[in-house]
Amino acid sequence: MIRALLCALAILAPGAAQAQIVFGQTTEETQGAEADSTITEEAIEETRLQAAIGTGALLRGLDKVSGVVIDLAVPTGATGQIFGLDVGVSECRYPDGNPAGDAYAYLVIRVPGVEGAIFTGWMIASAPALNALDHARYDVWVLRCTTS
Repeated sequence: MIRALLCALAILAPGAAQAQIVFGQTTEETQGAEADSTITEEAIEETRLQAAIGTGALLRGLDKVSGVVIDLAVPTGATGQIFGLDVGVSECRYPDGNPAGDAYAYLVIRVPGVEGAIFTGWMIASAPALNALDHARYDVWVLRCTTS
């Protein structure tokens, strides 16, 4: 009987300890981590406010078979063609005061005659592989934003 009681306590004791300690942190440390995440969200919002909007985007296309590279400036709201792909730029943003800095653009890439887009989303100039066009033959990425 005593053994059964001790076994039950041994099984329940770690569960009770986990309720008060999260990954080795006390309740006060956990609340401090939540405060840090609030600071991070505020920093993100401040960074978002520091971005300027460009008049278009300078894009680069690569034909992986032939090795041909094409650069194309596409104004915001317009569509250009790279290797037969229709590339639309909805918006291009860059760090305020640094148009040659880390740009990111919202692109919509379509194949003419095919319904639906093959790529839709934000593409970042410094990390094009983060959200890349998935095409067997062509690559398209953002170089920078254009300004007036």
